[in-house]
Amino acid sequence: MQHQNKDNLSALRHSAEHVLMQAMIKLYPDIKMAMGPATDEGFYFDFDLEQKISLDDFLKIEDEMQKIIKDDLPFCKKELTICDAKKLFSGNEYKQEWLCEIKKRGEKATVFYTGDEFVDLCAGPHVKSTGVIGAFKLTKVAGAYWHGDEKNKMLQRIYGVAFEKENELKEYLLLLKEAGKRDHRKIGAEQELFIIDDEVGQGLILWLPKGATLYNITKNFAYETYLRQGYDPVITPHIASTKLWSRSGHMNFYKESLYPAFNVEDEEYMLKPMNCPLHVRMYKNKKRSYRDLPIRWTEMGTVYRYERSGTLHGLTRVRGFTQDDAHIICAQEQLEEELKKAFELTLYILNSFGFQSKNIRIDLSARDPKNKDKFAGNDKDWARAEKILQNIVKTAGFDIKNDIGGAVFYGPKIDIKVKDAIGRPWQLSTIQFDFNLPMRFEMAYQGSDGKEHTPFMIHRALLGSLERFLGVLIEHYAGAFPLWLSPVQLSIISVGESHQKHCQKLAQEFKDKNLRIEVLDDNETVGNKIRKAISQKIPYMLVIGDKEINSDKLHIRKRGNNNIIEMSKQKFFNKIEQIIKNKSEEL
Repeated sequence: MQHQNKDNLSALRHSAEHVLMQAMIKLYPDIKMAMGPATDEGFYFDFDLEQKISLDDFLKIEDEMQKIIKDDLPFCKKELTICDAKKLFSGNEYKQEWLCEIKKRGEKATVFYTGDEFVDLCAGPHVKSTGVIGAFKLTKVAGAYWHGDEKNKMLQRIYGVAFEKENELKEYLLLLKEAGKRDHRKIGAEQELFIIDDEVGQGLILWLPKGATLYNITKNFAYETYLRQGYDPVITPHIASTKLWSRSGHMNFYKESLYPAFNVEDEEYMLKPMNCPLHVRMYKNKKRSYRDLPIRWTEMGTVYRYERSGTLHGLTRVRGFTQDDAHIICAQEQLEEELKKAFELTLYILNSFGFQSKNIRIDLSARDPKNKDKFAGNDKDWARAEKILQNIVKTAGFDIKNDIGGAVFYGPKIDIKVKDAIGRPWQLSTIQFDFNLPMRFEMAYQGSDGKEHTPFMIHRALLGSLERFLGVLIEHYAGAFPLWLSPVQLSIISVGESHQKHCQKLAQEFKDKNLRIEVLDDNETVGNKIRKAISQKIPYMLVIGDKEINSDKLHIRKRGNNNIIEMSKQKFFNKIEQIIKNKSEEL
């Protein structure tokens, strides 16, 4: 989908959100404005109102917005003192709180007027006038805690989208409709892949048998690939002493993401938010030589991070998740080769799961050279690391987008983003430098010169969070997985009770070939059984009746095709074995 300049589109959406607020005040005079930014998808507006707004109210709200747009009212920016701004928004505790924050930062308050009728506290930017807003649509309404904190009051939130042209809006709404069909939460329920249970806890995934099968296929493929590529396996516990998290810096830098410490025999422990410090302690277990390097350690490590309940979303934002975590510890002269191998491995993994290289984008988060004091490590190491990352990506034929100042304090990184089947970008893989932990833990190795040196440390997660990756994978394939990934690869359907024994015998033959089989021999109609297999998006179906029992050929129905294929059992075995081996997406 081709759009206007991203900054202009953001200003247009921000302006549409002001028009929404103005329309809401006209229709609901008792409303209290909270906040409402533009987003990558559109815009939203949080408000405090006794009356509950529903989708049924959208038509009259959109009509009122349309009147404001038709009037082509200019947007006008004004600077106010904090005192004057507080008077302007007296009676609105949400605006008063924002103004206190602005005052703390030593800034002036800026407001935007829309014509003479509406004003809001806002930094902008906006389009010239309301008439520029070409096409918009309100999409949903939901509850939202003030500042996303469940301790605060629950507000109402209206979401919308806006574009310069009507055809762009129509195209986006079609995409939204398709995205709704692919929602991994909906498919997860339909195909019985996973559940989230309130009594277990929010953001904690319970994998049902079919989902656990998909989970293990994905995890095992990645893990076994890493071992073949020279990584060694390690395993670390789910908890560790707070002494470790204090030394690593997590107690200070990631305090808001940590679960509270608990006491065991007068020592405090915490659920681990990351695997890295435990890998560092293993490195420190003995003296290291340059002959030991590079060390490549990989772990499918489950970690726990506190996410506010308002931000949780199915598999893509959870509180407990497993990372395909790995750490490469190497000498300076090994750095470029190790990064090159890690990047090539990333592409192989993503390609294997159906994400093509042409749909991959790379972002480099670099240090802000004007604020070096905010970053760990020295100038030479930062420059070297950033240059190597850039060269590797460009040599592989990819463009790279530089985010100057976007690096975390401990090192530069590249984020690998993929587009799914309907063009939505997802950030999946990360290759991250770390200048912090080697210094904090005094990591060292003896070089060939007999002197001690500090090694380079690289964090590397290619699937990222396994839970999030599977959420993306479910939506990418809309639940119709390639044969090698499908939790059930073949459904065998009995026509009647007399055919059940033959179905079970046939199923065992397929299971002996390491295929995942489901036998549908319940006491219901054949039509219902077929519809069940279709709804579950099973790659292949065999319907077994008198004709099939008496034939030496299989009668096969392929997903998405109503035609029946006749094939010998051995030929079918060979065919699906080849499809699985090649990880083909022909289905």
